[in-house]
Amino acid sequence: MESTKPEIDYEFLPRFRVYKDGHVERLMLTDFVPAVSNDPITGVSSKDITIVQEPNNINISARLYLPKLTTTTTTQKFPLLVYFHGGAFCISSPFTSMHHNFVNALVAEANVVAVSVNYRKAPEHPIPAAYEDSLAALKWVASHLSNNGGGGGPESWLNHHADFERVFLAGDSAGANITHNIAMVAGSGDSEFGLNVEILGIALVHPYFWGSDPIGSESLHPGSAKAGRLWPLICPSNPDNDDPRVNPVVAGGPSLIGLGCRRALVCVAENDVLKDRGWVYYNALSKCGWMGVAEIIETDGEDHVFHLHDLQSDKAKDLIGRLAAFFNRDMPPLP
Repeated sequence: MESTKPEIDYEFLPRFRVYKDGHVERLMLTDFVPAVSNDPITGVSSKDITIVQEPNNINISARLYLPKLTTTTTTQKFPLLVYFHGGAFCISSPFTSMHHNFVNALVAEANVVAVSVNYRKAPEHPIPAAYEDSLAALKWVASHLSNNGGGGGPESWLNHHADFERVFLAGDSAGANITHNIAMVAGSGDSEFGLNVEILGIALVHPYFWGSDPIGSESLHPGSAKAGRLWPLICPSNPDNDDPRVNPVVAGGPSLIGLGCRRALVCVAENDVLKDRGWVYYNALSKCGWMGVAEIIETDGEDHVFHLHDLQSDKAKDLIGRLAAFFNRDMPPLP
């Protein structure tokens, strides 16, 4: 009797497996936690919305977060954070416990309104789908900015509580890569992209950048081979690890002088295979003539996205605190 077990085409462990019939099996970060109207610990409210839903399988959704409101803050405007989750462009979502719990904690600490974007994933939807969806989500956010300073969009939380003078983009790992690339689009001034909102700052947490030639300690790191395999899998149309979207400092690529924001924070972790790329990005940004202010912080003794796995650890709390301070640095003191 012939086996009916599906035959594996290829796999990228521990993240996903692709079968020859086209089926994709995701092996981690597939859980779903519901949004809550008032988190019992943080007081943060969240809800899920659909940004784009089209017949051609383009579905862009997001989870929105509103910090705890008091009798004195019911009309307050908060910094607006557009967040892009990580997961190697192929797994996770804003609705997993890992990313929901992190953004919930960040919103509580930073007192920001957040839009956590769910973009299409590879391998079914290879690059540039994630960039296109993320840009569409930012355009949707910008639609709430009208000539009178806000209130022109479909989402009441953004109309009533988002300060469009303080817009930030942030993400972890692949989401940090998206953040950088969207900021480059914003700085291009290309009317084709239709962005009418100014980005004050970006925060890149353990950004996924790579390249064809190893740098720093990469050749000795056990995670280098896997990191080198990722981009060709998620971007078969240009599987070169020196594609400027994954290697933003490659010779001949767009200059970082065009980064479309005024402040940038790069976060790296000592044991992360991607650490050296984060430092190279920071150094290049600092020296290229970009007119903004760049900062970098390195967490000792930790690995890639360590904070997502234990939000209660001292180092995770410190990282969240540093991000919160970055989003609020220009805020006037409370009366």
